[in-house]
Amino acid sequence: MNTLIDEPRLAAGEDVRMTADTLSVELSDGRTITAPLAWFPRLQHGTAKERNHWRFIGRGEGIHWPDLDEDISVEGLVLGKPSGESQPSFARWLEKRGKHGKK
Repeated sequence: MNTLIDEPRLAAGEDVRMTADTLSVELSDGRTITAPLAWFPRLQHGTAKERNHWRFIGRGEGIHWPDLDEDISVEGLVLGKPSGESQPSFARWLEKRGKHGKK
């Protein structure tokens, strides 16, 4: 007996919305994925203006915030994965940010 295995296809991101403490991504299949900003420290420490300056990358497979040097995959959001950035890396980013000030 042969079994056909379809590769699962993730829905692409279509819109991004944020509140003071959440990130929500509307997907092409009608779902909306919401995660706490605390999962993404760079977003959490960004200004509203920086958080609202984003663009989709890879045909909606990810989201890029150029002012915060942050990339988040839609797949990671769907799977409930928080940022994988190390504490030393985040500390360096915060230090550099403090020296140059927020935009």
